[in-house]
Amino acid sequence: MSVENITEVRQYLTFKLGSEVFALDVATVREVLDFTTVTRIPRMPEFVRGVINLRGSVVPVVDLRLAFGMSATEKMVSTCIIVAEVRLEGETIVMGALADSVEEVIDLEPDQIQPAPKIGTSIRADFIRGMGKRDVHFVMILDIDQVFSPEQLAGLRTAAPAAVA
Repeated sequence: MSVENITEVRQYLTFKLGSEVFALDVATVREVLDFTTVTRIPRMPEFVRGVINLRGSVVPVVDLRLAFGMSATEKMVSTCIIVAEVRLEGETIVMGALADSVEEVIDLEPDQIQPAPKIGTSIRADFIRGMGKRDVHFVMILDIDQVFSPEQLAGLRTAAPAAVA
């Protein structure tokens, strides 16, 4: 979804990775969990930290910092797992994403959201749905469906059930 398709006020969950503030549309967020034990799965990409047991369901957990070329997320008091729904080839996958901290839920008007810049950010522009202006700062609104390639997420889809067996 591009910035032009945003025509009404939307709510976004803001979170930090390092010193950068990111946001996800709350419609994709299921819940936020305290950091918990993550079970490692062999032969997964480095950014896949493993899986967690979420009320009997296996949920893959990814490290967004690694996916964005930053250093690995370290367990701190504020480290959390954002559980979100990601679309993959017409199917919805529930997955967790590590964040250094969750900030707040904010409302953004369509005129507060600008297209992603073509330069000046350390992550690929196709990951960014838009830049939300909040006071004098910008928040990078992620397009969670674009953050990972279908090939990477396909590996998660087949590995998570195997981790239960």
